[in-house]
Parts: sequence; structure tokens; C-alpha cells
Amino acid sequence: MDQKRLFAAIAISIGILLVFNYLSPPTQQARQRQEQTQQQAAATGQPAPTPGPTGPLGAPTDASPAAGAPTSEAQRLPIEGPRVRGTLSLRGARLDDLVLLDYRETVAPDSPLVRLLAPRSGGAPYYAQWGWTAADGRTRVPGNDTDWQAEGGPLSPDHPVTLRWDNGQGQVFEIEVKLDANFMFTAEQRVRNNGAEPVKVLPWTRVRRDRTPPVQGYYLLHEGFVGVLGGRLTEHTFSNVRDEANKRGGPALDQESAGGWAGFTDKYWLTALMPTDQAQTLRAAFRFIQEGQGPTGERWQVDFATPQPQEVAAGGSAVLGTRLFAGAKEVRLLTHYRDTLGIPDFDKAVDFGWFYFLTKPFFYALDWLYHLFGNFGIAILVFTLLVKLAFFPLANKAYKSMSRMKLLAPKMQEVRERYKDDPAKMQAEMMALYKTEKINPASGCLPILIQMPVFFALYKVLFVTIEMRHAPFFGWIHDLSAPDPTNLFTLFGLIPWDPPHMLHMPLWAIIMGCTMWLQQKLNPQPPDPVQARIFQFMPIIFTFMLASFPAGLVIYWSWNNLLSIGQQWLIMRRDRLAQKARTGGQTPKAIAATPKPNRG
Repeated sequence: MDQKRLFAAIAISIGILLVFNYLSPPTQQARQRQEQTQQQAAATGQPAPTPGPTGPLGAPTDASPAAGAPTSEAQRLPIEGPRVRGTLSLRGARLDDLVLLDYRETVAPDSPLVRLLAPRSGGAPYYAQWGWTAADGRTRVPGNDTDWQAEGGPLSPDHPVTLRWDNGQGQVFEIEVKLDANFMFTAEQRVRNNGAEPVKVLPWTRVRRDRTPPVQGYYLLHEGFVGVLGGRLTEHTFSNVRDEANKRGGPALDQESAGGWAGFTDKYWLTALMPTDQAQTLRAAFRFIQEGQGPTGERWQVDFATPQPQEVAAGGSAVLGTRLFAGAKEVRLLTHYRDTLGIPDFDKAVDFGWFYFLTKPFFYALDWLYHLFGNFGIAILVFTLLVKLAFFPLANKAYKSMSRMKLLAPKMQEVRERYKDDPAKMQAEMMALYKTEKINPASGCLPILIQMPVFFALYKVLFVTIEMRHAPFFGWIHDLSAPDPTNLFTLFGLIPWDPPHMLHMPLWAIIMGCTMWLQQKLNPQPPDPVQARIFQFMPIIFTFMLASFPAGLVIYWSWNNLLSIGQQWLIMRRDRLAQKARTGGQTPKAIAATPKPNRG
């Protein structure tokens, strides 16, 4: 029975790591190739195919300019925020040029800044837009080719701007745009009816991606459409939205929601729309439109609109207030917006997963330690020590059991030799010995099983939080969220060779394997030769499996092993001293060699 438990514990340990290895991010080389591909796509400068009619009640199309449409270059309004820079196109009222000043594409100090939003003339169009639809079929509303007049600028936290357009029929359309000190834009769309008759218009706002973006495609990470609508978190991949839209022949999701938010999420970045008044009911939609072959012909859109058109009486006005978040998914910032602006579950834009109750506290602990020590690597080391102290009583019990097994090794060997011709009797005597000495033979796997939940939560934190992105440690580790870039099979950089993924063997993985081997040497050898052989190979197996994991995880595991070795050595030393005191200084081998009475 104990052998079955032992094998089960080993199988669970290896099985969990195999799953993690399958779901883990790519190696650093593959990651760099992916970034290069994305940068090349963004730099092609090829215009995107024009999207078709979409949006609430047939929002303006993005078709090519018709005859008589403006042919001059669109005017742009500068955006100068503390953390963002870009421009807003006055043609079509599109926010389609935005870079994040605090983030770069790679760890290189001269790497380009991360570009979040891009115009339709580029290779990866991604933009936000505000507009109206003529619900009465006769009111002239602004379209994609409308040139707005701007009052104020550049747009900054201290200087909001107002876009204005007069339709020549008595109606004046205005969009007042504000920016806070981070990534939140606020837009107030106003219609003033100076005409003699009432008009009906439908205000809307949308975020649009005119090509299918590259996704990493891991089960542990959601990328695509996301939002909290009707009080529930809603997540849809691009493929889910495509399939549902094709099946319905319309929006994949079309839902009225009191408050909430919705948008697009990447691993680290988010664009999301929401009403300024979270008590207001708006209609949200997730849309897909196919206008060509392959990803370049696919259109993705999230939009909000009033459930019914606004009727604006003569001499009256109508208003719609919305917000646009366009920036990095910083946990504390999203939580701040959730609490101060009343945006429900806005922090869940960070994909902490099913173990949210564990992963988010782990993040806060690491983030607090980071601000205390100034290095996320040191924060991981201190955090590991604190976790070790929390699990000390349970681990202590396991190590005591293993220490007793090692001290009883001579007795166990004697039992095996005495009953080598009677396996059933041998097993019974061994079980009796375990019971008498209060030993659990599967205790050697307990330390691994204990740290699995911690390992998973730490893995999630390293993988999904932008705070860990490009966080350095010491030496050659410049990004704790990425695999260790060194490789034994290139002699750690001396051989100019890019080996396959299976031959990636970094230095920190080797250090982890060595600490695991040292810890194993302190453990008693299993009585069964097959079990003993399995244990001998476990450090090698774990070394290869952890080789492509984020460096922060491998450092955590290595440091945890070292702490376990120290704890285990102290316990074994104390038990040896206690054993000598009980036996008058006799060693376990001498005790085992003492003649035993004949049991017949």
C-alpha cells in the first residue's frame, strides 16, 4: 500500500510539471523570433483592406473615400501624457496612434517603445473611435472622412480638448476628450440641436482591430475579447467570436448591461471601453467581419451604444459619456480604477485564473517585497523563505520521518537479507518496522507536493503580470519572466549555435538539478531497487523539464531546495545526536550487527 502511495506521489509530481512544461512560454530564442515577426508585420506599411459596415444600427463604414471626399492628409492632435504619447486623427475622430512611454519591446535600453494603437495606413490597424448613427435616416452625422475642428491641445492631463463639427443642418456635434496621468481617456459626446425639428441619433464608441493579431495560444493565458457585462466576467477568444458570429450571422455577443466594461486583452496590454456612469445601461457587442482571405481580411470590434436612439428636441441636447483604457495591465492601477471609478472587477483583466484567491495575494506579497528590496529576484528569495517558514511544521514532520528512515537503514537492510526468500514476510516485517518507528516511506515526496500549489501560483504571477516583465535579477538574468538564456549545449555562448528547444539547458536549471540531487542524497534510499532507480533519475528529469520555464521559477525552486537541505541537515544532525544518547554512543551499524535472538 505504501509503495502505491509512493508511486502515486511521484507520478503526481512529474505529471504536474509535464503539464506546466506543455503550457509554458516559448524559449527565449522562440520569443525573440516572435517579437521580430510582429515588428516586421507592423513595419510593412501596407494599408489594411477596408472594413465594411459594422456597429450599432449600421455605424459608418470604413470604405475607401468616395468621390468628393477629402484627399489631403488628415490633421492630427498631439497627445502628451506622463505615460503615453501619440496623436488623435481629426479625420474620423480616431485615436489611432499611441505608444507607452514606460515599456519597450525588449530588454535592450534602445529598444522601440511598445506601440499599442496604430492607424489604418499601417500593417496592424488598431484604434478607438467615437461617432453617431442617423437613426431617423435624414440627419447628417459625422463619418470616417469627417474633418473635425479641435479646440485646445495638445491633449494632456491638464488640458482637455474638444472636437467640434457642424453638419450644416442645425446640429453641432462635439467630443470632449480628457486624459488622466496614466492610461484612461474620458470622452463626452454631445449633440446640440439648433434646428427647428427634433432629430434622432444613436451615439456609439468602438475599439477596432483590422487584422487578426498574433496570440501566444496558451491555455493558462486568455487573449482576445474580455469584459465584465451584467456583473459577470466574459472571455472569448478570436476563434470563438469568429465561429459564433458566423453561426449567428451577426454579433457574437450583443448584450445590454448596466455599467461594466469590454475590450481587447493581450498578455500585457488592454484596450477597454466603459460608461462613465456605471449605473447607465448600454448595449455592448463583440463583432467579427470577414472581408478578405486570411488574417489580413478579418475585422474585430468591441462597441458600446445607447440601447435606443437619443431624440434631441429642437433647442435641446443629448450626451453620452464613456471611458477608454488603453495601456498596460498593471495590477495596482486596475484595482485603483476599480475602486475609485466603480468599474466592476476591472482588475480581472489580468488573467489570474481559477486560483485568483491564491495568485493575487502572491502577487501583492512579491510586489511589496520588491518595493522593499528593489529587485524582484530578491523578492522571490525572501518570499520563498517566508513560505518555507509557513510550511515548516508540515515539512519538519516529513524530514523527521526521512531522517528516521536513514538512521534505520541498517535494520531495514537486515530485514531484507533475513527474508530475501520470502517477499511477503519481508513486506510484513518492513511495514511493522515503519509502524513501530512511526515512519511514512512516502514522506520523501511530501516536500515536492507541498510546494506544487506555491509553484503554480508563482508561475501564474510570473507569466501574466506585467510587473514581472523585463524584471532583472543579477548577472545574466535580465528578465525573470523569460527562460534563462544561457545554454550548456552552446558552452554558455562560446559556440555560435541556436540548438533546438529540447537541447536548451541553462545554467540555473543545472543549479536546480544539483540542489535537487544534494537534497536527495540526504534522503534514505527506497528499499525497492526500482523505486531507488526512479529517485536517482528524478533530478535529471526535473532539470530538463524546468529548463524552459521562466528563470524566476527555476531560481525559486533552487533556493527552496537549498533551504530544504539546510532544514533537513539540521534535523538529521539532531536525530543522530539523540540516537547516540539513547544507545550510549553506538552507531546504527553497530546496533544492526548485534546478534538477535532466534525467532524460530
